Amino acid sequence: MIDKYIYELEFKVRDYECDLQGIVNNAVYQNYLEHTRHEFLLKHNVSFSDLHIQGIDAVVARVDIAYKYPLRSRDEFVCKLYVVKDGVKYVFHQAIYRTPDNKLCVTAKVTTVVTINGRLASGYELFDGLAEVNNN
Repeated sequence: MIDKYIYELEFKVRDYECDLQGIVNNAVYQNYLEHTRHEFLLKHNVSFSDLHIQGIDAVVARVDIAYKYPLRSRDEFVCKLYVVKDGVKYVFHQAIYRTPDNKLCVTAKVTTVVTINGRLASGYELFDGLAEVNNN
């Protein structure tokens, strides 16, 4: 799936993100993944705060993360993603690679849905043109 990635964002691990074992705490990876999704959407002029004012919210429904290799303090890495529309869901497929050796550290599948005024929106095209459509 590496050729499907349509966006990437570079990071560097900060000391306070590590636990007593000297590796990035497992919960911090969700911050990296979320920040990458938000920056991707902003790049495409999708603002969560503007949408919320209109009563439209994109919310995470499920997160599946596989931890492959730990990041450590001051490691540099890149978080990549592509998104697939699957019915009412938008599924972000993400991965984190340590640089410069391109070591796979995390894979994730983040499932989101759109609500309008608190109700699930079945036909709303929030990421129109950004998501591949799953025809299965």
